[in-house]
Amino acid sequence: MANVINNLFGGAKPASVIPDKSGDSDFADFAEGADPSPIPISPVTTTLAGAQPEKTAVPYTKWYNVHERHSLSEFKAEGFILAAITVVLVLHLFGARLNRSKAKKWIRAHASTLGSEFALVGFSGVPRALSDKSGDELTQALADSNAQKGDAILKEKSLFEFATYATGRVNVAFVDVKLTLVKRFNPFVTLAENVIGFFWDSYAQPSDSVEATLYPFDGKEALTVPAMPGAAELRQNDKKSTFDGFVWAIVHKESMKQVRDERYDVSLTYTKDNNKLPQWLTVMTESAEITDALLTPELIKAAESAGDLLEYLIVSDQPLDKPKTVEETNPRKRIFLKYRLPSDNNYEPLLPIFQYFLRMTDQLVQVAHFRPEVLRKVKSVRDEMIKGIKKASEQEKAEELAAEREKQRKAKRDAELAAMDAKAQKKYLEKEREREAKRQTKKMTTRA
Repeated sequence: MANVINNLFGGAKPASVIPDKSGDSDFADFAEGADPSPIPISPVTTTLAGAQPEKTAVPYTKWYNVHERHSLSEFKAEGFILAAITVVLVLHLFGARLNRSKAKKWIRAHASTLGSEFALVGFSGVPRALSDKSGDELTQALADSNAQKGDAILKEKSLFEFATYATGRVNVAFVDVKLTLVKRFNPFVTLAENVIGFFWDSYAQPSDSVEATLYPFDGKEALTVPAMPGAAELRQNDKKSTFDGFVWAIVHKESMKQVRDERYDVSLTYTKDNNKLPQWLTVMTESAEITDALLTPELIKAAESAGDLLEYLIVSDQPLDKPKTVEETNPRKRIFLKYRLPSDNNYEPLLPIFQYFLRMTDQLVQVAHFRPEVLRKVKSVRDEMIKGIKKASEQEKAEELAAEREKQRKAKRDAELAAMDAKAQKKYLEKEREREAKRQTKKMTTRA
């Protein structure tokens, strides 16, 4: 009874039962309860590549202390780029300065010659202060103005092209002069042009050269000289400035083929060596009588003085490019001079040929009036070329008309087919194939 009351009211506790560990060895690991305390887990820092080093903290520095956070070794690529840009820039500036210097030396050597032959030199025009002067006073004032311009007479069109202009002379409307220099400001392009010119003859190697083009009045002073005091005197002498049209040239033998290929007017001439000229020059003319009249002792002496630098001196009334229409064959008289610039900038040997070039119209007005037989021979060559141009033009028109007729025929055929039903279309196409087969058979029979 006492045990029952103790059990109901929490009396004496029963003794703890100790399990028998030796009873079942298979469950010995589960005999004790699990420990509720967690096992600490360490983070896995290993990867496939192996253990990674621990990151070190970047030391704190001021924002302007860049040298403490970076080194010059990090900017090697940028250094090479800056060095290349510096080299290119220095070469560019140095080459441009050399070209300007060479052009200025040329104009300083030729300014006096241009000023003595022409009333106005350069692109600036007549100063307003001289508008009230006339006669000898105006001539002297223009000469003084040209002398005061200095290097401004020459205009820089680009880093390798320079130009000047002159007008105001008897028998000459105006003259254009262009200097083309080597592209020293871009040595890579210059090297490429030299390599190409070395392997291909059709591509000329770059060189410093002068090309001058003189336009004679040829009796057209009224179309050029404006209405001003003294212009009437020029118009009275219009007929005295005319001369016959022809093509004549003295050309350097090394440039002869290139000049003939590039210029249509020179292609009308034939080549003949002259014993009076130096060995490196030859004559290209349309008649031996023209050569006898133009090859003067002064010209021979000037050509010898110019030496190997002279490329050509050409008198022409024909276009440079081959004409495609009859209108383009109209005569237009001009005189061309080209020579290379000396490397030592000594222009004394070249001044005689340049002076002769500027004065050549005076000689042409006097002696370039040939016999009718010579002019008929010259004209016959031009007539043949005009006939060829007309024939080509007529052939082109005929082809255009044939193409237009074929287009209309096809349009008519398509319209007829569209108006037929399927059976009629099939019959129409069969007849068309039969006609085409008969036409081909007839052609083959004719050829045989």
